[in-house]
Amino acid sequence: MSQDEIAVMDGGKCIMQLRGVRPFFSDKFDITKHKRYKELSDYDKKNAFDMEQYVKHLHHLKVTEKTKVDEAFECGEISPDTTE
Repeated sequence: MSQDEIAVMDGGKCIMQLRGVRPFFSDKFDITKHKRYKELSDYDKKNAFDMEQYVKHLHHLKVTEKTKVDEAFECGEISPDTTE
């Protein structure tokens, strides 16, 4: 399929690409018909995840001796590859 054919493809269709299977056409799913659609930001902008607010919340959490930690991860900064 050429780029031109993809550009004029029916808006109700999509190309599914799954591991181990050749790409195929499929009908798009109408998310408004999903039982939990009302929880999406598409339904109500108040449902949008606010990363900045979440990070601020994390900084206000208090860790005590009773705090249970399942796993700890080290956070670091990734710098661009300069070997080129």
